[in-house]
Amino acid sequence: MEKIFKMKENNTDIRTEMTAGVTTFLTMVYIVVVNPAILSSAGVPFDQVFMATVIAAVTGTLIMALFANYPIAIAPGMGLNAYFASVVASQGLSYQVVFGAVFLAGILFILLSLTTLRETLIEAIPASLKYGITSGIGLFIAFVGLRNSGIVTSNPDTIVGMGDLHDPMIILTVIGLFITIILYVLKVKGALFLGMMATGVIAYVTGQLDFADGFLSAPPTPVFFDFDIAGVFSHGLYTVVFAFLLVTIFDTTGTMIGVAEQAGYMKNGKMPRAKQALLADATATTVGSMFGTSPSTAYIESTSGVAAGGRTGFTSIVVAALFLLSIFFTPIIGAISSIPAITAPVLIIVGTFMMEGLSRIDWKSFDEAFPAFAIILTMPFTSSIATGIAIGFITYPILKVAKGRWKDVHWILYLFGVIFLIQMIFFPAH
Repeated sequence: MEKIFKMKENNTDIRTEMTAGVTTFLTMVYIVVVNPAILSSAGVPFDQVFMATVIAAVTGTLIMALFANYPIAIAPGMGLNAYFASVVASQGLSYQVVFGAVFLAGILFILLSLTTLRETLIEAIPASLKYGITSGIGLFIAFVGLRNSGIVTSNPDTIVGMGDLHDPMIILTVIGLFITIILYVLKVKGALFLGMMATGVIAYVTGQLDFADGFLSAPPTPVFFDFDIAGVFSHGLYTVVFAFLLVTIFDTTGTMIGVAEQAGYMKNGKMPRAKQALLADATATTVGSMFGTSPSTAYIESTSGVAAGGRTGFTSIVVAALFLLSIFFTPIIGAISSIPAITAPVLIIVGTFMMEGLSRIDWKSFDEAFPAFAIILTMPFTSSIATGIAIGFITYPILKVAKGRWKDVHWILYLFGVIFLIQMIFFPAH
């Protein structure tokens, strides 16, 4: 196993990879509960989406593991599921028709992944934008942890504000955070995972975590979904297909750059085995639509596994195996997912690790600094990786042209800058 995944070359071992896989899984397992909850609001049967979510996650993550050898997990994306539900609600369409749009987007996604376009895109993104993307994702994932735990809450006067520090969930989050950062500072192996375990034990002792529904349950039966492709054309849902495609491409590309940068895989702006990695989410999106879920994407929570030492596809193998096992442990998963304090500390800490690239941005060159800053600012405030990337792609070429350095910008940035501008004006996905 160590030879297959080249563990020695990547300075890791099976134990570390397993710990990393469990860590990644625990930080993203909420999706098997949250995704069905969101899509069921659009009328899709909960059990159907639950199984489709697991199938998409296992398919994409295994492809990532076996063909790309990266510790990156794939699953149906947050935001994309909300967009799916909003399309069904706002346009009065059946969910079968919108799943047809997802399927077509997935097919186009696969075809694009077989070309050099997405690899060229990764190589064309300038260093300042890459570091901005990585840092923006870091702030975004930390903000998600703060928001989920209640430490940060909405405020009508200031947009966001501090939550009630007497709230038991916030107290548990803070305790879990301090336990985890102390373990990490002491260089305890698997500190992030052990921190989650310790928080879970405290939650169980204090009565915040209970397993009233038991531990095991029989999994629902997966069935192929009866999506309506003809309805996509009869309703003219071309912009919906394009929105799914565009958001998924840049959500995943941005996340992969962020994870690869953190793991030390980016070499001279290039990501080895990019095509294989990019095929993983494209295939998962297509397969997922056939069973009944919205588009899949690379998960920013993969950074928690990288922070725990994951460096190879074996981390992803562990994640996929746990997703497969999860179909038998839905009561436990539901219970853990309902306690954000267990995973929030890890998300906050991982945000710290992803700030490293900020030191490599040339802050004295405004045409390099502002687009990176715009990305970093936009991602957490819009809760969208793709929107942050869009802002960066629009502002970077404009500033370079204004400075008379238009030749320094790759043609693909001009192309997507225009595409993003049109997309944001006429059919925003978020």
